[in-house]
Amino acid sequence: MSLSQAIDSVRRAVALVAVVGMISTGMPAQSAPAEGTAQVSYNSPLAEKTHPFSMLGVWKPFTPHTLPQPVLRNTDRLHSLIHNGRMLLSLDDAVALVLENNFDIAIARYNLDIADTDILLARSGGTVRGVSTGVLSGTPGGTSSAESTSGTTGSGTGGTSSGTSGAGTGSGGIVSSTQNSVGSAIDSYDPTLTGTISADRATAVPQLSSSSAYYPIYYGNLTRIQQNTNQYNFQYNQGWSTGTLATVSFNNERITNNIPLTLGAASFYNPDLESAWKVQVRQHLLQGFGLSNNRREIVIAGNNRKVADASFRWQVISTVAQMNNIYWDLVNAYETLKVKQTALEFAERTLSDNQKQVSIGTLAPIEVVSAESSVATARQNLIVAQTQLQYQQLITKNAIARNFSDPELTAAEIVPTDSMALSDEPLPPVEALVNYALANRPDIHESELNLRNNEINNKAARNALLPTLDVVGYYQGGGQGGRTESSNSGYGDVFSQLVNRNIPDKGAYVSLTIPLRNRAAQASQIRSQLEYHQNQLNFQQQKNTVNLQVRNAAFSLQQAKAGVEAARAARDYAAESLSAEQKKFALGASTSYLVLQQQSNFTQKASDYIAALSTYEKARVSLEQVTATILDRNGIAVEDAARGQVTRMPNVPGLVPNQTTQPAK
Repeated sequence: MSLSQAIDSVRRAVALVAVVGMISTGMPAQSAPAEGTAQVSYNSPLAEKTHPFSMLGVWKPFTPHTLPQPVLRNTDRLHSLIHNGRMLLSLDDAVALVLENNFDIAIARYNLDIADTDILLARSGGTVRGVSTGVLSGTPGGTSSAESTSGTTGSGTGGTSSGTSGAGTGSGGIVSSTQNSVGSAIDSYDPTLTGTISADRATAVPQLSSSSAYYPIYYGNLTRIQQNTNQYNFQYNQGWSTGTLATVSFNNERITNNIPLTLGAASFYNPDLESAWKVQVRQHLLQGFGLSNNRREIVIAGNNRKVADASFRWQVISTVAQMNNIYWDLVNAYETLKVKQTALEFAERTLSDNQKQVSIGTLAPIEVVSAESSVATARQNLIVAQTQLQYQQLITKNAIARNFSDPELTAAEIVPTDSMALSDEPLPPVEALVNYALANRPDIHESELNLRNNEINNKAARNALLPTLDVVGYYQGGGQGGRTESSNSGYGDVFSQLVNRNIPDKGAYVSLTIPLRNRAAQASQIRSQLEYHQNQLNFQQQKNTVNLQVRNAAFSLQQAKAGVEAARAARDYAAESLSAEQKKFALGASTSYLVLQQQSNFTQKASDYIAALSTYEKARVSLEQVTATILDRNGIAVEDAARGQVTRMPNVPGLVPNQTTQPAK
């Protein structure tokens, strides 16, 4: 066989091993979806990466995956609402813009794909890195008393809470150092093909030895011995979730030298061709045995994907609730401005009337001074209300836009088209609200999934206590050829020996490793159990906190409703008192000073009524947040938030249009 034929045979052998590797990647143990299929449905950029590669995409595993750059421009929806320098904004539109543009949601959206990378990593046999369970709060405004009960505020961007699933240290007094760090090592489920091609050229000087009588037989008069060694070695490795590891090796060696065949023995080959192949299978019998033990990272990654889904849902809930509060703060500022404008107009009208009466001698000059003071105070209050409205408009723009410096958005005045109103919807029983919250709160789901991961780690820690007992079986075939004085055989003859198994080597052995004290594994197992019990207590405490949050939110809503009714009664009484004082003034039984006092009192009570309505609206939002009902009640699809594109408009119930700001039909 010629050298080119030998190289061609080697290529075919390598191709055969590669094909075996590609076929093996499609085995159910590696390609089946991990437990915990993604709940948030959208087009993940990693979808194609989680499937085995095919012959047509043989280079895909080695190709970097290019992801699209973050979108930093505002969506078209925002610009469609701006007309003639004004943005007439409804609460439904505000929520839709938040789902598309808000940075907190956009940043949290990446956690879904990050969790998908853990699924891909676990399917390869790697150790998952964990996911974030925090809620970003980088958007200012719209403060609420409803906070997540899991995690503590961290120092990351937007005050992200410290994560728990897959984290190394934990937070808030909860230790999670053994998560994903206990249990036996998992073999790589991704097949590996290793190839080594080497060429060695050695030169040596013949040396006499104690057997110098035989020296001329092998070397004659050679002054330099030159030997060339070429090796073509290949190896294929793959593990399976049963605790099985297979190794297939294919080794070839060709040695030539300048020693004449006439000086060699009859069995002396020059060139010398040697080939061997070996299949070895190792199976764990104690430590590292079983599907559940070896697939634990896949299951944990699936659970962590559910954690990421729940965390993202909690992020959307929190951000939507915040947007509701921002919107009602905007309405509050807008309505307060109208009250202050009315107060200034009244004060200016009173000043004008007083000046006329002073000029004709029917009123003392001191009344003009008093009216001027009232005008100055009312003007100051109006400027404060104007600047507060302007700032609230900026807060709203920041919440609903990505490009805060967009010239069209910067110049636009935001006018709310919905007004605050007391709802006549009855409050459900508090017990029913508590039960619903415990069954549907995303942070409760996160903790439940985290406990499941703790249980998986506990099982892995118990398995790691066992001795290592492996059974190994192997089969090896070899072949040798080359040229001697009497024969000449090539690679074809050598490969024929491999296939015919003329000189097989087969066997099996058992390997046992017993750690006599095993303190490291015992410490990990005990610590894992302690952390699990600690998390059980924390989970119960978390449910108790949710119970208190829901009840407190229900109480706050009842109090806020009563506050609106009291503020409305006080406003109506102040209006009647002002009207009565004006009538007395017209009859000469009062002074302009007393009228202005009643006007100031009415302005304050009107402002108090607006503030009470705002408190009521926020209390209603807070109850919807802590019970996790806000998305369903507002008709919000989490999938739209995950895509960053609203396909179904939100529909916030119970809204009352503001007739003074509604667009003309």
